[in-house]
Amino acid sequence: MGVKRAIRYSEAFKLQVLREIEEGRFETRAAAYRAYGIRGQGTIERWALKYGKNHLVGKVIRVETPKEANELKALRKRVRDLEKALANERLDHMLGEAYLEIACEAAGIEDVDGFKKKHAGRR
Repeated sequence: MGVKRAIRYSEAFKLQVLREIEEGRFETRAAAYRAYGIRGQGTIERWALKYGKNHLVGKVIRVETPKEANELKALRKRVRDLEKALANERLDHMLGEAYLEIACEAAGIEDVDGFKKKHAGRR
């Protein structure tokens, strides 16, 4: 098994690659990766950010209609409401379990799990 070695690039090399991308020598950053044998994904993007060449870093722009924006807002609110409801149900369940244990203890029933199995579904 070989030892992985980190490749360290000089500042001059990093700036040269960025300059060549800016000048249009490469159609894509992927072409620059291939041309120079740069293996790390996102390496050139990190260099661009480090040296203030943010215009070389791709950005994702999401365009949505007002209907989509409202729908997304409504869905996020629904998720929050459902998470709150789930938390309340969990608390109710925990309280029910605690009350059952107290009731079984008061009635002298030692096997709570056996009691639950025997009386499952009965109200």
